[in-house]
Formats: sequence, structure tokens, C-alpha cells
Amino acid sequence: MEEGENMSEEYKIPEGLYYTEDHEWARLESDGTVTVGVTDYAQKQLHEIVYVELPGVGDDAELGAVIGALESVKAVSDMNSPVGGSVTEVNEDLLDSPELINESPYREGWIAKLEPSDWEEDKVHLMDAGAYRKHVAEQAH
Repeated sequence: MEEGENMSEEYKIPEGLYYTEDHEWARLESDGTVTVGVTDYAQKQLHEIVYVELPGVGDDAELGAVIGALESVKAVSDMNSPVGGSVTEVNEDLLDSPELINESPYREGWIAKLEPSDWEEDKVHLMDAGAYRKHVAEQAH
């Protein structure tokens, strides 16, 4: 990559999602639940994901606390919750096909759905797509 090129251009960072400094994303759904996962940047840093440790349905998730882990051929990385709440659903497809996170981190590769305890308060701690693009660009240097 040439000096001065925009590093975030090589990563998909959709509008309408909220992001953490640790490269998790959160999407508020129409039913009030929040779907969470890891970003395109995170999955590319990990490379080939070979195992996913999911949270349990009914588990309490604290803002910023570990709710699972991703294991790649390179490393094991904790997954932190971008919001506080209760886990209502997990993506069990990832147990047999962890590569879905690499192939589709924002759709088929979602990790869990939570019933947020206070979405309005928690989203203050998250970045929008523009702020996250800047964060990724800084990380790449």
C-alpha cells in the first residue's frame, strides 16, 4: 500500500452499525434486540477462524466484558460485548462453520443477539462508521 493511502478502504465498515475500539460491532434490530459480532478488520487480523466459543443463551453480558472467544490458526482472541444485557440467541451455525465469520462478518457470521439492559446509555460508548474508519486507519499505522 502506498504511503498516504486510506488503509480503511480495504475493510468493509457498513453504515448503521456501532463499533467498539476492540473491533466488535452492534446492530439495533427492529424488535429492540442487539445483534453483535466482530468486524471485517478483526476477522482479517485473525485470518482463518477455526473455532468459536459462543456465550450461553440466558447469560448476562456486561458492557465490555468477555462473552466468547475466536480461535484462528494464528491466535485466540476474546470477544467482548459491545452492550450490556442478556443473551437471547447465539449463532449455532458457527459451531460447524466458524469460517462464516471470515466470509460474512456482518451477516451470516454474527455471534449473538442480546436483550440490551440500556441501549441508549451503552451506545454512547460506541463509534459510528465514520469514527470507526478513523480508528482502523490509526490501528493500521
